[in-house]
Amino acid sequence: MLLNEQDQFLSYNGEVLVFQLSKPKHAEEADDKTMNLCVRRMVFNRDAKVFVQKSSGVFSMHASHSKIEMICCSCTTDCRTGIILPCIFVKKKKRSNVKYFLLLLHSTNQFEPSFYFKLDYELKEDIRLFAGPSVLWRHANKLFYISSNTCVVQSAPVQLSSVLWTGEIVGEGTVVLGVRTSCLPETEDVDGFSISDRAIWGTEFFGYTIQTQKMLTGTCFMPHAYSRVVSSVYICKSERLKKQLRISLVAITHKNQLIWFQNGVPKGVCELPYEKPCSVKPAVTRRSDLLFVVSFESGNSCVVQRRDSLQVASKWQKVKCVLVDDFIGSGSEQLLLLFKDDSNTDVLSTFKITDLGEVNYASSINYKHDVPTAEGLQENGLLTVRALETRLQAGWTSVRELEQHLGLQKRVILESCRALIDLVEERTHILPSAKEVKCRIWAGSLLSLVSLWDDVENPPHSLSKETSLASKVPEHFTEELWQRVVEDSLVVGVKLTESFYLSLRDVSLSLVMDQDFSSISPIIKCQSKIIKLNKAFSALTVSSNQIEPPPKKIKLDLHSKNYLKNMFPERSSSIQLDGAKTVIAVTSLSPLLAFHRVCCVVLLHARKQTHQNDSLQQSKKISVLCGKILLSLEDLSNGRYSVKMLRDNSYCTGSMEDILAVLAVSVRFSFQIVSSDCSLTPVRSWLLGEMECTPFRQCQDNIFCHKSGNVYGTIFNWTLKNPFEGVLTIFCRNLTVLFQCLHSLIRGLPPSCSVKLLRSGSKGVLTEQLALALEKEMLTLKNSLFLKETETEKSLTWGNESSKKINNAPLASLLDTEEGIQQFRKKLQNEREESVRSMNQTMNGALYQKIALKIAEAQLSSDMIMCKLS
Repeated sequence: MLLNEQDQFLSYNGEVLVFQLSKPKHAEEADDKTMNLCVRRMVFNRDAKVFVQKSSGVFSMHASHSKIEMICCSCTTDCRTGIILPCIFVKKKKRSNVKYFLLLLHSTNQFEPSFYFKLDYELKEDIRLFAGPSVLWRHANKLFYISSNTCVVQSAPVQLSSVLWTGEIVGEGTVVLGVRTSCLPETEDVDGFSISDRAIWGTEFFGYTIQTQKMLTGTCFMPHAYSRVVSSVYICKSERLKKQLRISLVAITHKNQLIWFQNGVPKGVCELPYEKPCSVKPAVTRRSDLLFVVSFESGNSCVVQRRDSLQVASKWQKVKCVLVDDFIGSGSEQLLLLFKDDSNTDVLSTFKITDLGEVNYASSINYKHDVPTAEGLQENGLLTVRALETRLQAGWTSVRELEQHLGLQKRVILESCRALIDLVEERTHILPSAKEVKCRIWAGSLLSLVSLWDDVENPPHSLSKETSLASKVPEHFTEELWQRVVEDSLVVGVKLTESFYLSLRDVSLSLVMDQDFSSISPIIKCQSKIIKLNKAFSALTVSSNQIEPPPKKIKLDLHSKNYLKNMFPERSSSIQLDGAKTVIAVTSLSPLLAFHRVCCVVLLHARKQTHQNDSLQQSKKISVLCGKILLSLEDLSNGRYSVKMLRDNSYCTGSMEDILAVLAVSVRFSFQIVSSDCSLTPVRSWLLGEMECTPFRQCQDNIFCHKSGNVYGTIFNWTLKNPFEGVLTIFCRNLTVLFQCLHSLIRGLPPSCSVKLLRSGSKGVLTEQLALALEKEMLTLKNSLFLKETETEKSLTWGNESSKKINNAPLASLLDTEEGIQQFRKKLQNEREESVRSMNQTMNGALYQKIALKIAEAQLSSDMIMCKLS
């Protein structure tokens, strides 16, 4: 693909668009009546370090007795869709007139003619493309523009000598920044300095808004003294503070300078290396460095870096074009420099991609201005290779250590699970010896793993203690073990006896697969919810266990009361149902069905409370085997464990297990509905009518939705505080169902009704709990500091005792004799050493772990309550 002087380059979403005008290649089309506008999308291949063609497109134009030229191209916003698209401005010149038209390029490489217009003169000065798309130009010191919305050429009521910049400014829309001959009215609401400044220089800056057709004061951009020397401007940032426009911009001058202006005041200046600068554009690199690319009429370019001051970072000669975009897909911008090369006319054959940092891709030609010498390059390359080899070796070692650690962790977890199952089933667990615990690593070598348990016949004291506790559990502590399948969730419930449940707290369930899988952990992760039904079944609340707030860290301590919670990250849910106490676990069904047939052991974890003589309660951890459940694909296909909610004489026939299963997998939302001028009878009518709800026979205030669609299976609870205020509680599968229910509800309510989402828990109760939690946190911090001071005093006792041996005689008498001076020096030295030791005290690891655990537990409790209040 050959290039000529009229070819246009444009960067768009990391691609380089090359526009060319050419004659058709086919012989039958080779006449003077057709001209093709071709576009080629070029992308950079990082492996081959060359640009390759991604796609292409062609637009044919009738060119009989006319000359077609490309004027400019740019990326502008299409006002119809708000999408930025490449635009190309084309001129078709005939003998009598000149026709201009603007084309939009879509992602399918299809050209769309946006608009066209005819003029009796040629456009030559200050041609700009901006949003719309729109075209702006200057002719005979007047400003003209045309937009795709009107397709009519309009003129601005201003006289100007040059256009410096066109673009968007916050709160003003499209603004044209230009220079005109100064106008000095008799009365003007500006400062005297501005009037005298314009009178001295004879010219002034001004801003003109296209949409509102109003003038902006030029001094907010830069002083009028620069109006004679500035040739181009780029506005970097615009904002409004207290109705005042604040502008940050850079400008290039005819004096070969680049100047940074902040709110109309020059903040920095840099001397440019070449003469006649013509344009400036910004670039933001990977290190968030702001670069300014300056192009010169001679074909040279340079980059000015803005850090503490403006300085030239690099420069190049014989540059055809400079584009700014993310050409390598790194997430930041780079510079693409296309160089002039008479010996090679291929597209993008001589180029350089750089961000003046780590990114540096170039073609095979070296340039003396930005490429180091061969000797320095070879030495730097050798040092770089050595450094990379060292980093690679260190990384390889880290990977091996990580794999060994993961293998050890996996074996420990599996062995712990086997020990747990043997414990609850009252089997003797044989711990592996150090000789048996070995694993094979790289190159067939063996790594011996030290056993975490002592190789003795007697089990540890902690395991014996747990076994004794398990043996004290009553034989008939469970009344029923049931399971249900609700959509993609498995719900397992254990109904406990009243006497057994009253002696427990922190009750939870866990599911452990009975099969011996060596590659996966047998412990199944369970979801966490707490559901409560009172004795009269008139109120129903569901509260999920809150996740620890973000500022807190998870602290693991095998001796803390949260040990079981840490082993099973999401506890099972606990349900209080009148006299029968039921504990529920919810887990995902799909991973279990992958094994076709699964047998799971159901374990109950709790703390058993005991009463001492002083009436204080103590709790001990227990793990109890509740039974086993069996699940298979055949059972699921036959609907054996499905929830059955049918209508029977205006009631829902679902059993209590079915109700609890649906509540366990649902999300609870409560809304306060208040009506100021009418009663809330439409809510009840909406539930029984449009939503097709029927109450449960066991708890008639809770009703089940039988309406077909997504809302089927939703449970509602409607409680009236008075005829004008009530609380509607919705138990739904997800937020989509919730929004559908609320949308249907609002349509049926009077316009004067207000619906407000309620937080979980009473605000007064939560406030009281927060006060108690904060008091406990303060006491914990105080006791921890007291414990630390006590340990410090003990460690410094020997220093105090040694100081007592020194004679406490008056200072004057000590300094009279040589022996007294030596004694005083010894005392001073001891006091200095003691002071250093008191400032550099270390703490025992066990003591620090104990203090940190207490503080973390106290802070976690207060933060959890604060999350509910916020």
